[in-house]
Amino acid sequence: MSAVLVVARGVFKESVRDRIGYNLVFFAVLLMAASILLAQVTAGQDVKIIKDLGLAAASAIGMLLAVFVGISLVSKEVERRSIYSLLSKPITRPQFILGKYLGLTFTLVVNLAIMAVAYYAVLVYIDWQTPALTSQGWEAPAADPRLLKAFALIGVELMLVTALALFFSTFSSAFLAAGLTIAVYVIGHFNTDLKNLSSLGNSPVLIAIGKGLYYTLPNLTLLDVKADVVHAHTVSGQQMLAGILSAGLYIGLLLTASIIVFSRRDFK
Repeated sequence: MSAVLVVARGVFKESVRDRIGYNLVFFAVLLMAASILLAQVTAGQDVKIIKDLGLAAASAIGMLLAVFVGISLVSKEVERRSIYSLLSKPITRPQFILGKYLGLTFTLVVNLAIMAVAYYAVLVYIDWQTPALTSQGWEAPAADPRLLKAFALIGVELMLVTALALFFSTFSSAFLAAGLTIAVYVIGHFNTDLKNLSSLGNSPVLIAIGKGLYYTLPNLTLLDVKADVVHAHTVSGQQMLAGILSAGLYIGLLLTASIIVFSRRDFK
């Protein structure tokens, strides 16, 4: 376990020094702040627009970090040939994979926490400068604590995306791994529609492909509650638990598959 933590700490330190992460998080913070100005074009709906844009920015930036840093966790070591020196140390290949995953996951959680703090700072400012009569017409307070549920599930989603990127990077190039990860991410958000492909035609092949993808790929709609919390709809603990358990199952399978594939690779 100590070897896993050593690798994870190394990934976190390297990610902190990487300007890409800083730039993406800074962009997310700017986007949230800019949403204040953008929201003014829709009278009476400004707080909803700010909430929606802020959550979307946090999710999108986190996804980009998970994909483009995740695919480099293994490929960067192979290209630098530093993989040989790493594996010559008392670190097994499963420990290497788990350490890389935990290191990036912790980095993403820290970045997401920074974005959440910036997000609530913007909402508190909006609440402070909005007249009391106007804020009384809102469906929920500006700094609604229920918005944290969306951030929590975004974090779980990023953990899943990281596992996907890491898995694809163990057997493919960085470009292909990024493409596959983004494809699964996009399809996962339309997963429920795959089951209804039969309504688009009577092709048995199309129906079979849709059902196959539906039952094989992760259903990321279970983790997407952004619209619900923005409009003050109830998000039950049972609903969140279902999404977390489903994502946890896929993460476990992906990490297991990553370890198996990476353990069989020949770096000679």
